[in-house]
Amino acid sequence: MTSVTDLPAHDIDLSDPALWAAPDAERDAVFAKLRRELPVSFHDELAFDGNPPGPGYWALTRFDDVWKASRNPEVFISGKGVNIGDLPVEISEFFGSMIAMDAPRHSKLRWIVQKAFTPRNIAQIESYIATKATEIVDAVAPKGEVDFVTEIAAQLPLQVICEMMGIPASQHQRVFELTNVILGVGDPEYAQSLEELMAAALELYQLAMELGERRLAAPVDDLTSALMHAELDGERITTQEFGSFFILLVVAGNETTRNAISHGMKALTDHPDQRAAWAADFWGVAPTAVEEIVRWATPVIHFRRTASRDTELGGQRIAEGDKVVLWYASANRDEAHFDGPFRFDVRRAGNDHVGFGAGGPHFCLGANLARREITVMFDELFRRLPDLQVTGEPAMLQSAFIHGIKRMPCAFTPAR
Repeated sequence: MTSVTDLPAHDIDLSDPALWAAPDAERDAVFAKLRRELPVSFHDELAFDGNPPGPGYWALTRFDDVWKASRNPEVFISGKGVNIGDLPVEISEFFGSMIAMDAPRHSKLRWIVQKAFTPRNIAQIESYIATKATEIVDAVAPKGEVDFVTEIAAQLPLQVICEMMGIPASQHQRVFELTNVILGVGDPEYAQSLEELMAAALELYQLAMELGERRLAAPVDDLTSALMHAELDGERITTQEFGSFFILLVVAGNETTRNAISHGMKALTDHPDQRAAWAADFWGVAPTAVEEIVRWATPVIHFRRTASRDTELGGQRIAEGDKVVLWYASANRDEAHFDGPFRFDVRRAGNDHVGFGAGGPHFCLGANLARREITVMFDELFRRLPDLQVTGEPAMLQSAFIHGIKRMPCAFTPAR
């Protein structure tokens, strides 16, 4: 049987579900071949849930091309959709948040919400993040063996973002389950149809609308209140815009940081020399270690743009209306940009990865929060459970969009 890594570059199909069920190393080899031989390639779209396939897309696999497309939002726009497939209108209404908008509306909304995610504001909730990390380790410390993903990695970003939004603790677990469905579409364990995706989106949307209306009438000290009452040029965010942004925030704030922490723990287990180097000077190495974890994990594998006019990128002519997919997972392993991209190096210098996006107006708003959560979680683990090790192969999410780990066993010496 011919391996996908043995295929000629022109025969590689990035839409093939088998590719996304394969080990990471196999996909890395496929992207490496494309970067060398066909850095801008065209791929057909798959039919999904009975809907006809779309027109296909151009795949950008080199760092420089991904960077250029991200930094040129007038030509490579987001308003036509950020998923490879065009979502039905009724679903787009729920997922039509800022990431699927262009200026000027995107600029106004981003200005309203970005005030909550500045380094200064993140510093103000630093003690809360540390307290939550301590509580999470307190809960698992006596056990000696746990699932790292659900009991450790997922808990901190989930609890922090829910607390920031003002979501009651009684609803945290349900939010966790719904975000798994939304980002797990295509994985048989989570969701296989648009109906399941729509049901999860509707439930989160309803939760958001009710919360937003309560905070509009009676604001408190949380992010939802700030968003519902913030104004720019006399204009406020609408309840529909808040509902869509809420879905984006709780999904992104939960899933991506959870997966970065999980991949980071696996990498530190597989590379004990790097773990020892970080542990020996935790706070001195932490800034570069966290950036390397995000590069290594690349939690969001891709986003799509659409060409607003005829253009050229990477030597390839791209027509107005063509879909263009930015493969961050490939850009973060680009040999032309990174020295030893397949080496996990917690002291890597000049690490301008695209794990938070490649700059431009859609750079991740939550990057500062994610960095802080990753740092605090590993500080707590290194101090309290210093011999924690991943003890089995992770159960990977079958997805071309999220580089997710569903479960991953770990063991450590029980502690009080």
